Amino acid sequence: MVSLSRRLFAEWFGTMMLVATVVGSGIMAEQLAGGNVAIALLGNTIATGAILVVLITILGPLSGAHFNPAVSFAFALRGEITPKIAALYAIWQIIGGLCGTVLAHLMFEQTVWQTSAHMRSGMAQYGSEFVATFGLLAVIFGGICYRQTAVPWLVGLYITAAYWFTASTSFANPAVTIARSFTDSFSGIFPGDMPFFIIAQMLAAAAASLVCGWLFADQSVK
Repeated sequence: MVSLSRRLFAEWFGTMMLVATVVGSGIMAEQLAGGNVAIALLGNTIATGAILVVLITILGPLSGAHFNPAVSFAFALRGEITPKIAALYAIWQIIGGLCGTVLAHLMFEQTVWQTSAHMRSGMAQYGSEFVATFGLLAVIFGGICYRQTAVPWLVGLYITAAYWFTASTSFANPAVTIARSFTDSFSGIFPGDMPFFIIAQMLAAAAASLVCGWLFADQSVK
């Protein structure tokens, strides 16, 4: 059994590196793309998908590599972790996300604490977050059920795709959403829009837990 302190550190560190990658690659992409938003998004997408494969591979054996309160919430609903552990994971994921934003700003010599002015409002955006988060949980639960060793790649590839097929560019993570409200860069989200993203994500996590519990019932890991 991995100690709780190591599990929480893994969740903090993993979420920090994930957000540092999202925000940092967004800043780099915006600087190099010359105003071409599609190229900037592509650079942001590749970096995010790649770091997810790496982080889930190395930290998954320690904590499960959730890096995401919605994922921890869904696992708690399925009875695979206790509500207490899910709450502790979420706290350290949120702290890790904020540290990741600060780290990215320091690396690019930007103001450490910022407030995003990037508006992401409307039902299309919120609905996209529901779809993105539901899909992420389906990929995780399906991967665990049928091909556990492939989960890092499945998650990385899904987020890479979801950056492009969702109108919101697939935040799909309350900790990341909170952290991105503190960067006024390419990857930011206006703080007033942030709560609606989180509501959609958590509703999707609950729905995915129910649907996937039925869909993948009585299936052995292969």
